[in-house]
Amino acid sequence: MDVTLHPKFADNLIAQETANAIEACVHCGFCLATCPTYLEARDERDSPRGRIYLIRDFLQTGESDSVAQHHIDRCLTCRSCESTCPSGVVYGDIVDGGRELLERSVQRPVASRFQRKLLRGVVSRPALFKKLLAVGRLFKGILPTTLKQQIPPTQKVLPASTNVDVGDKDTGRVLLLEGCVQRAATPNTNLALRHLLSYLNITVIESPAQGCCGALNTHLGAREEGLNDLRRNIDTWWPAIEEGVDAIISTATGCGTLLVDYGKLLAYDEQYASKAQQVSDLTTDVAAYFAGERMEAIPSLRPDKLPRLSVHTPCSQSHALGDPDTVKDLLRSRGYFLLSTEEDHLCCGSAGSYSILEPEMAQRLRERKLHALDAEHADVIVTANVGCQLHLAAGGDTPVRHWLELILETVPAHP
Repeated sequence: MDVTLHPKFADNLIAQETANAIEACVHCGFCLATCPTYLEARDERDSPRGRIYLIRDFLQTGESDSVAQHHIDRCLTCRSCESTCPSGVVYGDIVDGGRELLERSVQRPVASRFQRKLLRGVVSRPALFKKLLAVGRLFKGILPTTLKQQIPPTQKVLPASTNVDVGDKDTGRVLLLEGCVQRAATPNTNLALRHLLSYLNITVIESPAQGCCGALNTHLGAREEGLNDLRRNIDTWWPAIEEGVDAIISTATGCGTLLVDYGKLLAYDEQYASKAQQVSDLTTDVAAYFAGERMEAIPSLRPDKLPRLSVHTPCSQSHALGDPDTVKDLLRSRGYFLLSTEEDHLCCGSAGSYSILEPEMAQRLRERKLHALDAEHADVIVTANVGCQLHLAAGGDTPVRHWLELILETVPAHP
């Protein structure tokens, strides 16, 4: 698909990169069958191919409107289309670039601008988000239903972990991106990780100054703010990286997806390009980190009756990280029985801030996903991403938990 840039974009690097990515598209339409929003809306403009046409028209004419922006906003950035595309189109880069350019060119209503700015300013600041979450829980009973569903219940926090002497077993050091939402809404996820690592005498490097991974700003059309998130984290982590770490990990696959792109996103920054690429090279999905010898080295205690599980593989893990099976393999290795599920390739509707900005579509996708996951009435639904966990839990009665917590339940207590 040829793109002739409008003169206004002649010196715009984002426009040039977006145009280059579009040119790989042969408009075959294979993506339509795997796009959740197209399957729900049956509108070409709500498909990857349709959105590529909208962005291409904008790049060529230099003009767009709120209708085009609306359909591009409705993209989940789930990247299911990338797993299907026979031409290797990197659709995620196209839609992120298009959003950034449209944000500068199409004026949003005041309420929409305020909502997006509020989201970027609150959710990406864990301390502030935690305080506002506490207030929301306090007044949850009087909040509107749609807002009430966004407030998760308080977790009963696990005790802190302590390293134990495991002799000559594997040891090492990891940097943990603690995440913005995990710290406030699901603290047990990171605590479960620390417990499991303690059995291997692997040290978790604390980085109090770290912040948002950058995904929220990047996917909401505020790329420069997102790049500043990346630079801040690199500066925070660099002393530990120079001392030597085995990996940089995150318990949220959505954050992990952005971490592996640090090198690409800062490739043109002379000061940070090399460091950013080193961060990307060190980044390992937490499931991949445990797979194999590390999980085998963690003691296994099989309770009399383990819950029957349905596994939801987040889009970020399945499509962006390209690893749809490792979590399932790890759970099976610890004795869990996994129920069969349907439409595993389709998004649950969480997609970061999507469930807040596009609540109607997000709820429709959640209903479809819960039906596909719970056909055999699981005891627990398991996932690997905090956004999916909270979104799915708000829509049904079946408990939704992070897979690390389930693995921990097969481990004996420290002596």
